[in-house]
Amino acid sequence: MRSVAAFRWPLNRFGVYEGQTNDVVPFPPMKRPLVAILRGVKPDEAADIVSVLIDSGMTAIEIPLNSPDPFRSIEIAAKKAPAGILVGAGTVLTLEAVERLHDVGGRLLVTPNVDPDIIARARARGMVTMPGVFTPTEALLAVKAGASSLKFFPASVLGAAGITAIRAVLPADLMIAAVGGVSDKNFADYIRAGILAFGLGSSLYKPGMTAAEVAVRAKATIDAYDMAIQQAG
Repeated sequence: MRSVAAFRWPLNRFGVYEGQTNDVVPFPPMKRPLVAILRGVKPDEAADIVSVLIDSGMTAIEIPLNSPDPFRSIEIAAKKAPAGILVGAGTVLTLEAVERLHDVGGRLLVTPNVDPDIIARARARGMVTMPGVFTPTEALLAVKAGASSLKFFPASVLGAAGITAIRAVLPADLMIAAVGGVSDKNFADYIRAGILAFGLGSSLYKPGMTAAEVAVRAKATIDAYDMAIQQAG
């Protein structure tokens, strides 16, 4: 019988120890951990929209893979973004998509579910990962797989109280984001509960919006976030 000291987690097919989380790619420190979700953006719109979001103070850009020609848009966004701005994909469901994201310069990988294989591959490529979770079981599985952060979705169903209750069993330093039904109208509810990161979709961008329209919404978002942080402090 093997001793406890001699035990090692088995290697998976990516050369990563199953269950080992000490090689987690950390979520980088940000003044405002806000992820702009550009579902439906087109490549010929990406540069202008990403520019106004960055100028407004957004710190992360997610282009879901069910958008038109998403990898081209991600490549454009990644080239436009300065150091310190995370750019990547949402709705990542396959290992092939992880590789394509890496090839076009994406550094942020967001999934709607917890897939340990996808998290492991993304970690091996140095990506920041944010899998979607709803229950304590899913959240703990994502942590075990080495996720950089967690996306609680839909936050509108869980509410700040529900996320806080699940957070009690998670690592204290893990980045927690509320996504789904969160906007500049209700930041304060979550921030008072200690939830500081958010994914912002239709409240910030809808397909067909111009860069100028996005800029107006982005400014309102940043102003509301900063005000909620100030009031909570």
